[in-house]
Amino acid sequence: MSLNGRTIALAEGRQLEELAQMLEKEGAVALRCPMVSILDPADDGAALAWLEELVAGRFDYVVLLTGEGLRRLLACADRYGLRDRVLGALARTRTVTRGPKPVKALKEVGLAPGLIAAVPTTEGVIATLRGEVLTGKSVGVQLYSASNPPLVEFLEKAGVTVRTVQPYVYAPASDADQVVELFRRLESGGVDAIVFTSSPQVDRLFEVAAQKQLDALLRGGLKKTKVAAVGPVVADNLHARGIRVDICPDQGFVMKNLVQWIKRAFA
Repeated sequence: MSLNGRTIALAEGRQLEELAQMLEKEGAVALRCPMVSILDPADDGAALAWLEELVAGRFDYVVLLTGEGLRRLLACADRYGLRDRVLGALARTRTVTRGPKPVKALKEVGLAPGLIAAVPTTEGVIATLRGEVLTGKSVGVQLYSASNPPLVEFLEKAGVTVRTVQPYVYAPASDADQVVELFRRLESGGVDAIVFTSSPQVDRLFEVAAQKQLDALLRGGLKKTKVAAVGPVVADNLHARGIRVDICPDQGFVMKNLVQWIKRAFA
């Protein structure tokens, strides 16, 4: 199985070259069009305050929703000489991880994950936490966007004190004209597959379509193209917009596995 001659559009930003190289080794032509970039917040105040609560032992649980979030928190700790104390606090605190990426980030710093959600979604995290006695507990939650109402509401109804932190923000990566050019290539049938590895990439794509009044062009192009999602969270975002998802691993939600699924789809 190979991808010889297949043109595959990549919406990935942070690990764009890593994903592109994986596909190019299989013979594909990688069309790079990163939708978003990941940045530190404008200031460290909120993240530092959250880390100080963690170090002070005020969290009974820490929920890690992304590997990038943990890495950014540790980078913030480094800037204030708190890394060792933060690692020690995490080792003493029961962690709850959503999917393989935060598990990998913990292992990178020598920490074993506590509870691992069976399904790498917010709903999976909630299902995992239902088995815990939470009343009166305090939970630190690492977010990947400004809010996560389902998770926070579940915790508050369970009698939990919730402390959230958003250790990074998203910003547009490709300018709108580049994204529009991608729409045109999709619609012309010049792209065999488009790959999404996070929900903000999908959001950015449709944001540009709305701004440029090109929703019909985008949707028409996606109908002509195999759509790949790295996992169920991204797939759900696409489904909610009425987009067919052709490729989505049922486990192992990492790029290496996604590439194998893309290969099988073209076999």
